[in-house]
Amino acid sequence: MNISRFYILLALLGLVLPWAQYMPFVQTHGVNLPLFISQVFANGPATGFALDVLWATLVFWIWSYFDARQNNVPHWWAALLAGACLGLSVALPLYLAIKTSQAPQRAAANAPAQ
Repeated sequence: MNISRFYILLALLGLVLPWAQYMPFVQTHGVNLPLFISQVFANGPATGFALDVLWATLVFWIWSYFDARQNNVPHWWAALLAGACLGLSVALPLYLAIKTSQAPQRAAANAPAQ
């Protein structure tokens, strides 16, 4: 298994593991965003964890923007969208999969002609 496929596997796990916890909430309460947010920030430890994840997501978005520009990573915005809709656990490995899948092509393009 190459590294890009490994990152895709990690992205899939990053989708399934959190959403397996969200689904019972949705089945019980429907898509009740105010209740969901109140439960995410229900106490000090939960708030700390939620803020940590939100901050890490923001830092990832900023870093991926500049990294994608510097390294000409195509479709990097897909990771931004995944972070907004699905979470950092999907976005980060997705970005790495996109970036590493393009690495051999970039290396060949930058190689000296023989």
